Amino acid sequence: MLGRVIFLGFAFFIVHALPLTPYPSRALADDLSLHGFLQANYSARLTGLQPPTSEGGDFLFGEERFQLRLDKSGEKGRLFLRTDFFHDAVANRPDLEVREAYVDTSIGVSDVRVGRQLLIWGTGDYLFINDLFAKDWGAFFSGRPVEYLRVPQDAAKLDLSAGGISAEIVAMPFFQADKLPSRDRFYQFDPFPGVARTTQEPETRYGNTEWAARIYGSTGGFDTALYLYHGFFRMPVLQPNSMTAPTLVTETFPRLAVYGASTRGNALGGVVSAEIGYYDSLNDQSGHNPAIPNSSFRYLMGYQQQPWEDFTVGLQYYSEQMFHHDAYRATLPPGFPDQDRHRQLTTLRLTQLFWNQTLRVGLFAFYSPTDQDYYLIPEVRYSISDNLWVSATGNIFGGRRPTTFFGQLDANDNLAVTVRYEF
Repeated sequence: MLGRVIFLGFAFFIVHALPLTPYPSRALADDLSLHGFLQANYSARLTGLQPPTSEGGDFLFGEERFQLRLDKSGEKGRLFLRTDFFHDAVANRPDLEVREAYVDTSIGVSDVRVGRQLLIWGTGDYLFINDLFAKDWGAFFSGRPVEYLRVPQDAAKLDLSAGGISAEIVAMPFFQADKLPSRDRFYQFDPFPGVARTTQEPETRYGNTEWAARIYGSTGGFDTALYLYHGFFRMPVLQPNSMTAPTLVTETFPRLAVYGASTRGNALGGVVSAEIGYYDSLNDQSGHNPAIPNSSFRYLMGYQQQPWEDFTVGLQYYSEQMFHHDAYRATLPPGFPDQDRHRQLTTLRLTQLFWNQTLRVGLFAFYSPTDQDYYLIPEVRYSISDNLWVSATGNIFGGRRPTTFFGQLDANDNLAVTVRYEF
């Protein structure tokens, strides 16, 4: 506790010692801005259950965080830096995370960004088809602010625009996997309990550079985009050294190519969206290796409307169609959970604002009619002032089977509380 107090006190001193008025001087205001926040975020278990190797006891997550954002512009370009200093209250250790650190410049008619950056593509609301950049699911499931669902990516990005059409090309030389919930903090399904594990990520070499591209523009009031991705699955797959009596399981990341499209615009009294993607599983195109995801076709339809002032409702329908399902079933080892040929997922978002929009009450719900599992995220957020807000977020999981995506998390219900002061 003393360490947390010292940490927060030091950060508070820095916040108030720096000249952070909007225009401290004309020279500073013209080319440099410095902002950030001070935050405390804790997530407590609601089930009373803990994994055998639990780190945090009754706490699933806890931290104190101090973020600084520096944005400097000049004639030759722009430098942006977003750095988080934080104390992990569960592991009881300090740490530092560089969330963004990049340089923007222009070369002819193109804009170039090089460095650590957050990339956001697609139209889905918590559903991702063509947004194939890494996610932090452990952060999401423990109620951290939603911005931490995104994992920074070290990349070079080229932006082009001509004749109302724009394009982005992204090169990612360093592979970044999804961050999954820690087994020290979350109950999860494990098809190989007690078996030793190792991770084998793609080597850093030119042949393993990941590429992503999108071409986008507006026509008829709709924003439309085409996507291309060539890289790797970001969720690991499990490769046992034996299907009958394994002694070692290796987490690997097979090659993947994705071809997709999306559109979004005003229609039917609200905002409609659609997104599609063909997932080409390059390491197992025949579907005979049950350890590697089969190729699939995925699509998403969404609709959002504001029936009355300060109230918003959003609906989504998502589907995955697995190719070569018969080949997958034929090679699946006995006792392993069987994936559906056609997986479906629906979402509902409800948001109501009160008290001059200072109080937000919301609910986001996932439900899969094929998996028969669900994930509910109720939230209340109150803005005490322009700079200070507090929120409470629930994470409630359930399902008929302990092997489905949300069903396996049934014992991890939690309540997260966040307080943030922004400057």
